[in-house]
Amino acid sequence: MSACADSFLFMSETITPFRIDIPQSDLDDLSARLTAVRWPAELPGAEWSRGVPLGYLKELVEYWRTSYDWRKHEAELNEIPQFTTEIDGQNVHFLHVRSPEPDAMPLVLTHGWPGSVVEFLDVIGPLTDPVAHGGVAADAFHLVIPSLPGFGFSGPTREAGWNTGRVAAAWAELMGRLGYQRYGAQGGDLGAFVAPELGRTATDRVVGVHVNAATFGFIPFGDVSEEERATFTDAELARLERLKDYLDDGGGYFQIQATRPQTLAYGLHDSPVGQLAWIVEKFKEWTFPAAELPESAVDRDLLLTNVMLYWLTGTAGSAAHMYYENMHAGTWHSSPATTPTGVAVFAHDVAIRRYAEYGNNITHWSEYDRGGHFAALEAPDLLVADVRTFFGPLR
Repeated sequence: MSACADSFLFMSETITPFRIDIPQSDLDDLSARLTAVRWPAELPGAEWSRGVPLGYLKELVEYWRTSYDWRKHEAELNEIPQFTTEIDGQNVHFLHVRSPEPDAMPLVLTHGWPGSVVEFLDVIGPLTDPVAHGGVAADAFHLVIPSLPGFGFSGPTREAGWNTGRVAAAWAELMGRLGYQRYGAQGGDLGAFVAPELGRTATDRVVGVHVNAATFGFIPFGDVSEEERATFTDAELARLERLKDYLDDGGGYFQIQATRPQTLAYGLHDSPVGQLAWIVEKFKEWTFPAAELPESAVDRDLLLTNVMLYWLTGTAGSAAHMYYENMHAGTWHSSPATTPTGVAVFAHDVAIRRYAEYGNNITHWSEYDRGGHFAALEAPDLLVADVRTFFGPLR
């Protein structure tokens, strides 16, 4: 990968134009590793109950090796203006797409795990240029889409301590360097941690926070009594059941990344198939409907491009470290946030409004019967519409 030679100074800090240029030797190495996979045994009839099935993964790896064209997707990514800058000792990579509408609202979008900036490719056009996508000029946004520290071209991290609170402080610095003094924040998954933190960190500048795939701070903390459960709607009961299923059977990845990320890193950093399986399992389980293959909800090439950003940058381990950092940060807010907050609850999400209201200033709440954890990829039309609706009165 490389950056353009020229750079410019903005707010006394250097921001350098960036262009992805992966060495051919890295792609050749990947091809060799995909050709020489040492496949494990598999118990008969397990399907997805014990993890990614062998037959499915073999077929997906063969597609990756013989049909997927990284150079094509690299060129498409390079059509989007990209930059890097150093904040708090860490390299930060970000997309920066300004709207043709001069009065557009600045908006920082934050991805989660196991995602990347690739998550937002289908919403960039509608959000920055709504007129060209059947909308109105008043709904336009200038977009800043950073790679989380430790993820993709913002990684690996160089020191401990990069939890979501520190990321929020970095985003506040980044938006200031870009000259944005009044802006919105949106995020899903880890981004749904960062966006509310940014609202707390830069209360005088963040006009509103919008989240999807929201968990901590938007779900019950501990068990729910039978008395309270009796007051739940059917939709809330379904979300509570999904949350229980996750805690009982779907959170193994979380425990490993939050406790032993370095041990995990050796396998994921050395094996592209291991990295693929670690990510594709979550795309299968967290997309909607989860009973289908992940390609039913997310384009296969987009999924592989997302995986490539982890593999080519060697950031499987540093991305996992953010879970460790969050679980060991030891900081919990004791007072509710005041920034107006909007929540989009997609069909696979678990947020419940009564719990979200304990610590957030909820001014917008919407629920959808489609879309999953990766809403920007699965239901970009719904996410775009919800973001426009929430931020409309805040402009």
